[in-house]
Amino acid sequence: MRVQRLRALPHRVALFTVVLAALTIAAVAARQPQGAPVAVDKDDLGGVVTSAKGPEAGVWVIAETSELPTKFAKIVVTDDRGRYLIPDMPAVKYNVWVRGYGLVDSPKVQASPGTTLNLNAVIAPDAKAAAEYYPAGYWFSLMKAPDAKEFPGTGPSGNGIAPGMRSQAEWLRQMKNGTCLACHQLGNKATREIPAAHGTFASSAQAWERRIASGQAGPNMITSMNQIGRERFLSVLADWTDRIKAGELPSPPPRPQGIERNIVITQWDWADPKAYLHDVVSTDRRNPTVNPNGPLYGALELSADYVPVLDPVGHEAGKIPLTVRDPNTPPTNPKIAAPSPYWGEETIWTSKNNVHNPMLDEKGRVWLTSTVRPADNPAYCKEGSSHPSAKLFPIERAGRHLAVYDPKTQKLTHISTCFGTHHLMFANDANNTLWTSGGGQVVGWLNRKMFDETGDEEKSQGWTALIVDTNGNGKRDAYTEPNQPVDPTKDMRFGGGFYAVAPAPDGAIWGTVLGFPGTVMRLDPGKNPPETALAEIYQPPVETGGFSPRGGDVDRNGVYWAAMASGHLGSFDRRKCKAPLNGPKATGQHCPEGWTFYAEPLPQLKGVATPGSAEGSYYTWVDWFDTSGLGANTPINTGNLSEGLLALKDGKWVVMRVPYPLGFYTKWLDGRIDNAKAGWKGKGLWATVSTRTPFHMETGKGTTSKVMKFQVRPDPLAK
Repeated sequence: MRVQRLRALPHRVALFTVVLAALTIAAVAARQPQGAPVAVDKDDLGGVVTSAKGPEAGVWVIAETSELPTKFAKIVVTDDRGRYLIPDMPAVKYNVWVRGYGLVDSPKVQASPGTTLNLNAVIAPDAKAAAEYYPAGYWFSLMKAPDAKEFPGTGPSGNGIAPGMRSQAEWLRQMKNGTCLACHQLGNKATREIPAAHGTFASSAQAWERRIASGQAGPNMITSMNQIGRERFLSVLADWTDRIKAGELPSPPPRPQGIERNIVITQWDWADPKAYLHDVVSTDRRNPTVNPNGPLYGALELSADYVPVLDPVGHEAGKIPLTVRDPNTPPTNPKIAAPSPYWGEETIWTSKNNVHNPMLDEKGRVWLTSTVRPADNPAYCKEGSSHPSAKLFPIERAGRHLAVYDPKTQKLTHISTCFGTHHLMFANDANNTLWTSGGGQVVGWLNRKMFDETGDEEKSQGWTALIVDTNGNGKRDAYTEPNQPVDPTKDMRFGGGFYAVAPAPDGAIWGTVLGFPGTVMRLDPGKNPPETALAEIYQPPVETGGFSPRGGDVDRNGVYWAAMASGHLGSFDRRKCKAPLNGPKATGQHCPEGWTFYAEPLPQLKGVATPGSAEGSYYTWVDWFDTSGLGANTPINTGNLSEGLLALKDGKWVVMRVPYPLGFYTKWLDGRIDNAKAGWKGKGLWATVSTRTPFHMETGKGTTSKVMKFQVRPDPLAK
């Protein structure tokens, strides 16, 4: 498996590492003295931003070029005197402009590094023009949710809300990270307005019904709409867009303050305009110094059968072609309910692999959750097999499996698993166990040490049912099935499945279970996981405002953090629990005191009086090793409607907004240390544009996904 359009990578990486090390002492720690004019080196661009009102503090300066192998941009924020400095710029020509709240974009000016460039910001002529640059979530917050008194829903002949929606919170969960916001933004310009290409309709509700049917996602969106309640859902959307068309505007966001002005964002294009990304990986989670300055790898999920690759040193994007073991593996469903205003009836998603999540190991190999064959399992997975896991819990089908790509040998290896996979993460144990989510009512793993030594995919894999110790004796016994009453003499099998998965330093495996109110689960594998694994389940106390975790991660202290549909970052600390952690009452609602909720920094939706915000972050990632510069153990949300990353530092939010192109939406991030001696310049966070609709972004049809690097420097003028 050769990487296409990614040449001479190892040599460039090695050369860059040597040069960076040589320059560390001379250049890395350079700072601008407070109050001094902006000093510009040959690879910097700097100056002062002023408008008719004087110096403009807390606005962005954007420099973009197409003169490198892939499109490249760098973005910084001005200090309290309107000064800026863009460091470490490749020696090409850039278009440079100013963007900020209260402004409209300034004219683009062409410039090269090594020059002082003072820029003229343009004050927005009115509030409407200024609001065009607000994050999608501010516009989304104008949506009016059905009143809490209207629940439970009474269906099509009643209030139009589906009877399955038993509360306003449940409606919000389904609307946000349960369906719509799990795939794309709502509130960006492409969604808060109705495309003219759809035609003319008697009402906005009819226009929305037609819109929801568009493209390959249309059948799924129609199903989601019906689950929420078709009639009322359409009326809510129609009312929202009608009010915006009539001139209603959101409240303005605050400009970047404090640490937010120290952020440097670097971005590169990769993949292609018809593909959408799900995740990106840069290093080994357990050791972020792995793969220093090396390539980044992405996952295209349903859209295409290759792994996108970015060389951030040579500014070059490439591809690793993917294959399946069985050619009869079905591709993405090509069915289109109605033509897309962007792609017509063209089938743009064609993947068989459906790669969802990549991870690197300590050798720099790329591990993928990937379909490798049709869903029907081989005999060793099923009833009657002698496999240790199958004897206890046989599995008939698995829709996604595993694969691994070795950059050194350029070899792709398929691994057929009995259990389904979704996310994956390595434990820091003797076997380098690769734990996965997505198995439905089991959690599966691969003994990577055994697989490396033997290549035996059957013997190297295992899985376990999720058994809760409801008889409280500390061991796994006979159990009741899901939906049966709790029997105090038996254990209980939990019927849900892991969505997120995160091995903790103490050997426990944490995960989330989707739904309402949702669940956080801790799995203790024991000595022989198929027989000994025991699960603990914890549900958020909805009465305090937090509900429905989606993606989550565990910190180094065993505290679990999760993105909540309620518009919170939730944390669960089982050390705070007062009641027993097992026994007949340990069925989810037995530790409300373990939960803490932090409302994300967006306004709340109209009609919602409970705590939280309009945000609906997809995932939480915890920075174990201070790769961000914000401190070890910092939890960071993906900020899908805030158009940036949301870091919780000392109980306060640091908003790392991506101001260009409008529409940044990511589903995952990680952090890498390229040079531990290089201070802020030697580390950073990495994310990618993960929306299923990159054509909804500011730059429209033809927009590709992008890789984003976030760095936090000591001050806004540090070099």
